[in-house]
Amino acid sequence: MSLAEKELSNTTVNHANLLELHHVKKYFPIMGGVMRRKVGEVKAVDDVTFSLMKGETLGLVGESGCGKSTTGRMIMRVLDVTEGQIVFDGQDITSVKGERLRRLRQDFQMVFQDPYSSLNPRMSVGALIAEPLIVNKKGSHSQIKDQVVSLLETVGLSAEARIRYPHEFSGGQRQRIAIARALALRPKLIVADEAVSALDVSIQAQILNLLADLRKEFGLSYVFISHNLAVVKHVSDRVGVMYLGRLVELAPKSSLYATPLHPYTQALLSAAPEPSRTVKRERIVLVGDVPSPANPPSGCAFHTRCPKVMEVCRSVRPEMNEYQPGHFVACHLYS
Repeated sequence: MSLAEKELSNTTVNHANLLELHHVKKYFPIMGGVMRRKVGEVKAVDDVTFSLMKGETLGLVGESGCGKSTTGRMIMRVLDVTEGQIVFDGQDITSVKGERLRRLRQDFQMVFQDPYSSLNPRMSVGALIAEPLIVNKKGSHSQIKDQVVSLLETVGLSAEARIRYPHEFSGGQRQRIAIARALALRPKLIVADEAVSALDVSIQAQILNLLADLRKEFGLSYVFISHNLAVVKHVSDRVGVMYLGRLVELAPKSSLYATPLHPYTQALLSAAPEPSRTVKRERIVLVGDVPSPANPPSGCAFHTRCPKVMEVCRSVRPEMNEYQPGHFVACHLYS
């Protein structure tokens, strides 16, 4: 059964899904010429399908430019979908705009890579966290103040932090503030886009442990976007691997890290340092650069760099098929 068929069947028999993406695409136009007409398009996300269960963490990994951050922004409805469907908590949010989108956004929030850029330096920490509560009328002035203090304490900061400004805090502390703000409206889903990549390794561990604790305390679901395979392994239940705008493998964490199927996933894992690994993988060196998403290869997008390329790979695009229970891969080696 293909991934698309599996996800479609889930919508009719499994009501545990919080988020579903069905054949989602995002193409950006390329304008050129004197008249600035469309001369092409960048296929940033090209036919992505997956689901996220309530209380689950799904990791999205891949090289820079593979489309994982664009996917996150479409889930948040920061970017419009070119084609496909996004369903959140049973509602089709693909084309939702205006007041309805503002109300829905209470249930899904985003934590960005750089907390300093995402926090207004002219606002105190208390004002930053209180803003979504005030906008959505979540209590009186004193109630909102109490909620701000409670949120700061939840993420490991003191109540005194509310009167200070973002520049007075370290990178890790600023990310805690960003997480507190994301939690203010008690969302069901948090999209974390490279949320720890700008932090020192020791601070990364603290933030990851905080996110894990908050998941249990608030019943959160996460879409965790990262290029760091070790980080994704630490936080995720399932992992999706993206290449050139396409999902090439999707599996439970244990299955994907123990027995990666797609040659691209195998190459990524062979390059990842893992001192605790008892059996060392042979280093797989990929030749060539990632093709341009403005002119992706025909057939399998990875065939230009794949060490196991076959003739069929050059002309036929492989579907995501379930090779093992819950383990999907888009590769002709397993079709």
